[in-house]
Formats: sequence, C-alpha cells, structure tokens
Amino acid sequence: MLRVLFVLVILGGVSGGQSPFDGSWVKVGERLPDGPLSYSLSDEMFRCSCAIGGIETKPDGYDHQTPEKAYWDTLNVQPVDTHTVVLIAKKLGRTMFTEIDSVSADGNTLTQMVKDTTEAETVTIETRSRRVEPGPAGSHTIAGTWKAFKASRSLNGSLIKYTCKKDSFSAETPLGERYTARFDGNFYPVEDDPGHTMVSAKLLDARTVELTSKRNGKIVSISRLSVAPDGKSIHAVFKNPESGDKTAFDFEKEK
Repeated sequence: MLRVLFVLVILGGVSGGQSPFDGSWVKVGERLPDGPLSYSLSDEMFRCSCAIGGIETKPDGYDHQTPEKAYWDTLNVQPVDTHTVVLIAKKLGRTMFTEIDSVSADGNTLTQMVKDTTEAETVTIETRSRRVEPGPAGSHTIAGTWKAFKASRSLNGSLIKYTCKKDSFSAETPLGERYTARFDGNFYPVEDDPGHTMVSAKLLDARTVELTSKRNGKIVSISRLSVAPDGKSIHAVFKNPESGDKTAFDFEKEK
C-alpha cells in the first residue's frame, strides 16, 4: 500500500557521526498510478483498477469478502448516481479506506478521493484522470479507461522524521508508524502498521541505503534511497519484485 511504501523508502544511514538522512522530510508531489485505470459497472459486477487496488465485486452496497489483502478483507461498492461510485474497504470490520469516484458532467474527467483511515488521523489522496476510452453504450459514466494526470496528498501523510546510527536507523511519522532496524540482515516490524510489514536494511554507502520489505513472508518491495550531495533532498527508487515495475520520487528536507 502507498502509505506503507512512503514509510519504507525514505530512510538511510552512515558509518559514524551525523547521517545526511537525519532530520524531517516532506514528500514532493504524489506518485501517479502506473498505467491506465479501467472500470466496468453493471447490475451484477463492478470491476476496476482503482486507486486502492484491483477490485471485482457485486455493486449492491453490501460488504463482500475478498481475497485477503494486507489492509482489507471486505469491499463494499455503492453506485450513488450516474456519475458517482463509493467504495469502502474494511479489515476485521474496521473501515480502512473510503474511495469516492466522481465523473464530471461532460464525462471526460474522473476525480478519485481516497480517505485513508488506517492511522490516528485521516490521510486524503486525490487523483484526477482524463478519459482515454469510453465504456459500452448506455453504461455508467465511470465505465471505460482513464489516465491519471494529477495527484495530491494531505500534508499529514507526507512527513517523516528519522535518525540514523552506525548500526541501525529509526523512522517515525507524525501519525504513529515507526520502526528501528539494525544493519544485520534481519527483518524488523513496522509498529502501528495494520499490514504487519517487516523491514530489512542494507547500508550501501554514507548516502545510499537499500530497504527490503515483506508481508506474510513474501518480499513486496525493494527500494534504494540516495541523499543529494547538498543534503537537501532524497531520491527514492521503488521496485516491485513481482512485476518488475519501478517508481521514482523525491523528498525535500523540511525547513
């Protein structure tokens, strides 16, 4: 999940003294979804590659069991009107994500507003997409293919503070997620993470670190982080080992 990815990919260390990673950082911009977003909606089935992940379930307003994900085990899809669909993801009965998908009056712009309630405070992520292909004639306006062009995240979900030592590093977000991992090849838990992510860290040099995360014994991400020579920014490259997809983004040191 993007929330945990953010926590995992902005840490580093040094062999001694103060680390160039030490301090508070803020994410620059928001990662756009990879590839197009596709939707189909009928009375019997709703399918999409939505902001919170791939979904296939009945659009009847009831909670339906899904193959268990790290952050939800049921999905509820509610078509509100001809331009709006609401999706609610829960785990053990607790609402984890609420996604409101709204299509503009001309049918050419899709706005996805995700409310992440897995933390003590709600984090919001808004994604806007342009229509690439229409849906079948007479279908709901959300049907078809979309391509994201703009995304933003609330500030409370973009901040992190961490400290590096010669044998370990620690990270903590304002919302409570935190962990300390030693540079010993072992995996350490991310506290206050309902997905139960574990992290292993490898120090490559004074300005570069590689982080590997896993859930349920499976490697889910490998990231490499590099601090700029001036110490004012971090460049992060995230790789999904299953698909091979890579994503890059940056962080700036908080003033």
